[in-house]
Amino acid sequence: MPDPLPATDPLALERAAADCLALARGRAGRSREPGEKDRYRREIQRAIDLASGAVDGLQAEGAADPLGRPAEARVRARTRALARARSTLLHAHAARARDARHGAGQLSFGSQRAPTLEACDDGWQRVEEIVLVAEASARAAALLAAELGPLSPSTPAWKAARNAEAAAREARLLLDERNHAYTFHADPGFSFGEGWYLAAAAVLGGASIQIEPDKPQTAQVHRFLRDAGLAARVVLYRPRPRANKQLPELVARAFRADPLGAQQRLRAAFLGDAPVAPAIVAWAERRLPDVGKKILLWVRYGKHHPNRNTSHAELVELARRACAAGLLPVLVGDALREGPPPPGAVDLTLFWKDPLFQSDDMRRAQLQLFEHLRGHRGLIGQVGVTTAGMDGPALLGLPTMYLTDAPNVRLGTWVGAVPAYEEVVRGPGYLERIAERLTHW
Repeated sequence: MPDPLPATDPLALERAAADCLALARGRAGRSREPGEKDRYRREIQRAIDLASGAVDGLQAEGAADPLGRPAEARVRARTRALARARSTLLHAHAARARDARHGAGQLSFGSQRAPTLEACDDGWQRVEEIVLVAEASARAAALLAAELGPLSPSTPAWKAARNAEAAAREARLLLDERNHAYTFHADPGFSFGEGWYLAAAAVLGGASIQIEPDKPQTAQVHRFLRDAGLAARVVLYRPRPRANKQLPELVARAFRADPLGAQQRLRAAFLGDAPVAPAIVAWAERRLPDVGKKILLWVRYGKHHPNRNTSHAELVELARRACAAGLLPVLVGDALREGPPPPGAVDLTLFWKDPLFQSDDMRRAQLQLFEHLRGHRGLIGQVGVTTAGMDGPALLGLPTMYLTDAPNVRLGTWVGAVPAYEEVVRGPGYLERIAERLTHW
């Protein structure tokens, strides 16, 4: 608990305020140490409270003099004390404005990266509250500077007031520059599948999109969004966009409200109404027989969350159980690293690197391949580790089981919302559960 304010003696309040401000300034250099930032803010607030009390008391003391005019010495002493109190109060407000600017900047970055829309908006609400603190202190500093009399740019009071004004202006700029868009990554180093999330959130929820400029796939992203009817949702690229972690929940909300309607809207946007290109049909016919039912087995090897990468032993077992259910396993995704393709499986890994699937219409072409396999090559579902690449077909209605070591906070929102979308948490009996589901597919 802070020490109680000194007795109402204005001179004592003025001295205590100056001491408190000096103490706060001493803490400023230790702001990175645990707890020092909070102590600094408490000392600044206490200096403001003490100095405000001193100013009020000294002004009232002069106005309430029963003799009409205090002694000359007393007038000079009170005038000097009032100037000191105002100066202390001005510098304390300037310090609070600068600190608020710093705090708003830090919180704004965290808010923009928040994993949910609600957390993002709540964080920005707190940023706005801090900005208002900076602006209030800047106004107070400007008034105090005027009360101290004519100032030149070289005086400490003038500099402090201008610094407070600049801090408040910079803090307000944080709010003005807030970016409500989500980034559609066009660098192959980012997850290709996240593009399905963002495009789906734009189709179903009106999300704004900004596209990474000057990347290897920037033109392809523009083409996909234009073909999907989303050109109006694309905004200029700016720093600090919303976190893409929010996207699965936005998609889930639309599916929970109207599962079939959401799916139909996405199919119309992502696939269009034109028939699958003959080149894609021919590509599929050369690689897969047109008899028998098939499932996709997804292979993932990535640097991000390597614990989610494919286990070759598990892949072999999944393929074995698929074959036992009378299904042809088709491998897709990243190239195998830990062993040969499982017995009985068709290897289509790295299919997306074929020039046919790397042109300007690459995203729609890849989805059309899955759609053709489903409609004309007996594809009935897909299984794999948590990889965003499989979520485009899942959103369009391909029955999906994704494997995970623990419930997935983000994609778990789709379970029970997106039709035929299932989460399989590894544990006792999980392979039997998959085998049973395959027989139902």
